[in-house]
Amino acid sequence: LAFWTIIIAMSGNTFGKIFKITTFGESHGTAMGCILDGCPPQIELKKEDIQYELDRRKPGQSDVTTQRKEDDAVEILSGVFEGKTLGTPIGMIIYNKDQKSKDYSNIKDVFRPNHADITYQAKYGHRDYRGGGRASARETANWVAAGAIAKKILKKEGVSVNGFVSEIGKVKADSISYKNINNKYFFSDESKLSELDSMFKDLIEEGNSVGARLGVIVENCPVGLGDPVFEKLDANLAKAIMTINAVKSVSIGNADDLLSLKGSEARDEITESGFTSNNSGGILGGISNGDDISLSFIIKPTSSIKTKGKTVNKEGNEVDIEVTGRHDPCVGIRAVPIAEAMVSLVLVDHLLINKAQCADVEQNLPFSE
Repeated sequence: LAFWTIIIAMSGNTFGKIFKITTFGESHGTAMGCILDGCPPQIELKKEDIQYELDRRKPGQSDVTTQRKEDDAVEILSGVFEGKTLGTPIGMIIYNKDQKSKDYSNIKDVFRPNHADITYQAKYGHRDYRGGGRASARETANWVAAGAIAKKILKKEGVSVNGFVSEIGKVKADSISYKNINNKYFFSDESKLSELDSMFKDLIEEGNSVGARLGVIVENCPVGLGDPVFEKLDANLAKAIMTINAVKSVSIGNADDLLSLKGSEARDEITESGFTSNNSGGILGGISNGDDISLSFIIKPTSSIKTKGKTVNKEGNEVDIEVTGRHDPCVGIRAVPIAEAMVSLVLVDHLLINKAQCADVEQNLPFSE
């Protein structure tokens, strides 16, 4: 029994400590779903709150994302009554409606380059090859659903989480405006939209893809979230972001300039009015300092593309591969609500842990901001 308890604990389908989700589902299976446990009671919650975030993530909304048409309509199965959370597990399910598994039948015995196909086969000896199965970004619908609830809790605390895209391929934002981004790229510099339109027209015709850089800014984060050793807030945020499909690097604060700055320039000096800069990204020693938390991350180009490439089949023979089906020319575009959700889940988890441990501690910085 102890052995199987350890195995279940290590299965990797649960995220969080107090505010935690356990998810299930495959890309072309019957449904995606999750159980959210540890949610405080009496949080006002409607299905529309969750659906709003899912609609930001769902596929098929524009000509620059996968044309898989999913309503991503969420059903709340438990944990909510009369418009408020009960404090009991919240069960949610999202049924898959537009699977086209035949698109994958011709590659079921070969391994797509730069995908999880080959590692899943090596680990489990059996896999769902349709759309990537459990390794698909379709799984992230669960995270966004749970993240919508986390956002409600954070809003009650005055905390906002804002994601944006700052770079796609060779197109880079000259300025960052991360609030009310009303374009199909979630791009933070709307002066670049025509340039992006041109690039994506070429990508779609070519059947190719590009990567992206994204950012998240957290405003009004309370002081004191995180622990100084193994549960650093920045470490947990980095893990949450690295969980997102295709993410290859994460940075906290002003990481891009740190190598060119001296210590006297990079340190965030303190005056009686507060910090004079925020190179640390709002986290010191693994603990939030009340400043805006800023992080950025890079997503690699989509690996499922129509451009012919080389791989091997299950027998180890070299073969050519050309992936058909419906794929994103840049998966970074739909990652904005996903990143917001993962950051929100981490923050609520730390918020609850901090309240449990330090409820009687007056957590104020020795200056007036």
